[in-house]
Amino acid sequence: MPDHTVAVNLLMDWLGEKFKHGELAAVGHRVVHGGPKYWEPQLITPKMIAALHQLSPFDPEHLPEEILLTEAFHRRFSGLRQFACFDTAFHHDLPRVAQLLPIPRRYFAKGVRRYGFHGLSCEFLIHELQRRAGVKAAKGRVILAHLGNGASITAVHGGKSMDTTMSFTPTAGLVMSTRTGDLDPGLGWYLSQVEKVSAQKFHHMINHKSGLLGISETSPDTRELLRREKKDVRAADALAIFCYQIKKYLCAMAGALGGLDTLVFAGGIGENDAVLRGRICAGLEFLGIKLDPKRNAAGADVISIKNSKVTVHAIRTDEEWIIAKTVLALLKSKK
Repeated sequence: MPDHTVAVNLLMDWLGEKFKHGELAAVGHRVVHGGPKYWEPQLITPKMIAALHQLSPFDPEHLPEEILLTEAFHRRFSGLRQFACFDTAFHHDLPRVAQLLPIPRRYFAKGVRRYGFHGLSCEFLIHELQRRAGVKAAKGRVILAHLGNGASITAVHGGKSMDTTMSFTPTAGLVMSTRTGDLDPGLGWYLSQVEKVSAQKFHHMINHKSGLLGISETSPDTRELLRREKKDVRAADALAIFCYQIKKYLCAMAGALGGLDTLVFAGGIGENDAVLRGRICAGLEFLGIKLDPKRNAAGADVISIKNSKVTVHAIRTDEEWIIAKTVLALLKSKK
């Protein structure tokens, strides 16, 4: 597709026939940021849209486009119900110590806190872990490593989020394809003074020009970097930093949980890249993580050795399934 507008128009043309024949009851939207007000999935109303417009500075990379999509659906299908499923919802009840950011306290009252993201993925992974391994495993000390274009690690206990690497925005935490992850905040001031980088250019740089792309100077795609690493030190550096940071945060999240029972790899990289899973887990035997090389290479459901203290899974996440399940439940409740 040349751009999002063309893609949306094609989608709505296809849905138009479904709507005409009564085969489309509702639309569910993944809304990345719900801010301090919205976390429960609910019907999208004009009041909510107005509030989300006000929240756009919380997440300028996602919210404006998501709002435009809901408005486009409303113009095309005015009688169609639309529901918002918030990616921050899973982390809404983070422990207070994990919510608070170490800046002047008055900003917390204005909604500046750790929100966490990839919540729909986390919800699915805990549901799927329970289906595969039972309630005890899903309620235990679990780390969810959602590794893809965006990457985050979440500590879960009792089925609830205890801490997560993304923070006020999805830019925080791990180094990602084009996002920096955690960064010395003083760098913004330095670049503004020495390189005359404006706030807008700095925002664009840390979201679109950094991460694996920035380090390698060639590609944000780990598959391409793996192909190049033996002949290109920049590609090797990018992969080394990626694996190192994940390893470091796995240890941090295990500390937050007071131990670890289960590790789940998910996301495009976590689900599919056995080489990087192996590199990430190498040296973590002291945590009880021991991969089975054959199972890992085969992409088995359980990729740890039989007697590993920590059970390691590779699970294909399904945020769309969670959205569909949620919207169906909301429709039934309305009836």
